[in-house]
Amino acid sequence: MTDEDRQVVRKAGSKASTHALIGSLAGIALGGFLAWKLRANRNAVYQAFRTADKPTHIKFADGREEAIPDLTPLLKPTPLGDVVAYTFFGMGGLFLGGETGLLTGSLSAKRTIDRDVQTKARIEKAYRAFKVDVLKKQIEALEGDRESVWTA
Repeated sequence: MTDEDRQVVRKAGSKASTHALIGSLAGIALGGFLAWKLRANRNAVYQAFRTADKPTHIKFADGREEAIPDLTPLLKPTPLGDVVAYTFFGMGGLFLGGETGLLTGSLSAKRTIDRDVQTKARIEKAYRAFKVDVLKKQIEALEGDRESVWTA
């Protein structure tokens, strides 16, 4: 592999990693934003529920009355819920953004390698030679095990 080929491969690899990094950061930001919006909406729903008129008793047809428990404290947003929301939305954004960035980076890297026809041909030739070496080693390993497999 020539120095020019190495530069092209390094540039392509750099593009893929840069896209993945930018995608990951954007995904984390998106996850944080969505978690913040979810938290704001949860607080708004809680405030609306807390201030709404709620029945305190229920009266049955036979005349008896039963008290209805107040569920308002159970619906209050908690710091633990906020931590969980930010954590999972952040991880989801990291995954989504990172994978999208890796996909776009791979496509960009492919275009970078495809631009130089000679380098592309040399890289393909080197890859085929590598593949032949791997297959030869697998054949040798299988032939070495042939006797032990059939004599058992």
